[in-house]
Amino acid sequence: MTAGPELPDDGDDRPATLVVIPTYEERETLPQLLPLLLDGPTSIDVLVVDDNSPDGTGEWADTVAAEDERVNVLHRPGKQGLGTAYRAGLGWGLERGYELLVEMDADLSHDPIHLPALLAAAEHADLVLGSRYVPGGGTANWPWHRRALSAGGNIYVRTLTGLPVHDATSGYRVFRRAVLEEIGLAELTSEGYSFQLETVLASHRAGFRVREVPIRFVERTVGASKISRRIVVEAMARVVAWSLERPRHPDGAHPRSVGATAPQGPVA
Repeated sequence: MTAGPELPDDGDDRPATLVVIPTYEERETLPQLLPLLLDGPTSIDVLVVDDNSPDGTGEWADTVAAEDERVNVLHRPGKQGLGTAYRAGLGWGLERGYELLVEMDADLSHDPIHLPALLAAAEHADLVLGSRYVPGGGTANWPWHRRALSAGGNIYVRTLTGLPVHDATSGYRVFRRAVLEEIGLAELTSEGYSFQLETVLASHRAGFRVREVPIRFVERTVGASKISRRIVVEAMARVVAWSLERPRHPDGAHPRSVGATAPQGPVA
């Protein structure tokens, strides 16, 4: 693993934001994404969590990290699932004291142009979702069956769990560190894409403020989607189990929520 920043102390001027990017065979897309992030208007650090990509993604990221202290690489022995990659990457960020932790795909479907708006919304929210299904959001280049699966899946989640968000499956999001500490990041069990559902549901039920900001999701043009039938089945089964858990809604704001001490502000 490439060495990362130490825990911040008084006078530390490192960015308070870490962008966590899981990778598996993203050698063609990651070199396009990183400059857009690092040359953008937001001061950030990046952690690439690579699952021993056969195409050399991790090795390429190492060369960048050797030249730019803002880039870090966490190497894992093999492909172990998106949920485990995010648990490792977000946990890495918590250990090093980052206040805001961002999830982002490596395949350019999550446009860095939206990142400033997501981070701005985090001033008034504990978990910010980049949403395709609120006014101003949308998708591009998706076949009808992908659009139907995604939209239908979110309706399924809202109906069964009562979760009051439109895009619980979004993988473009910002956590305040308090959320991940309080919901027990290490104890979460989802291995695949259901990790996104588990974290937003746990955040809401714990009394953290969840808000959505519109994004435009663009289907990848290079490489293949990592979503499989097994991943979809896992998510559907877990939603049923989560729907039976109580309480479905929090009694009030969590003591560490921005909603407990600050008035609600704009989210976009």
